[in-house]
Amino acid sequence: MTTALEAATHRALKQLGINESITQVTDYGQIASYGVMSTPALAIDGEVRTTGRVPSVDEIADLITSSS
Repeated sequence: MTTALEAATHRALKQLGINESITQVTDYGQIASYGVMSTPALAIDGEVRTTGRVPSVDEIADLITSSS
């Protein structure tokens, strides 16, 4: 099942020309281990960047490029 956040992240990666895999975490224990209290959450390279909302494709692209 593709979530809105996963779909937006795929679009952002495509927009940037980046071929990377995405891992959707659904285990509550693993989510909590990131310190996430509100889902959905986006982590890039293990660092939580957004929680509790689905950012726009452009915002996700900005987060990805600022993490590189």
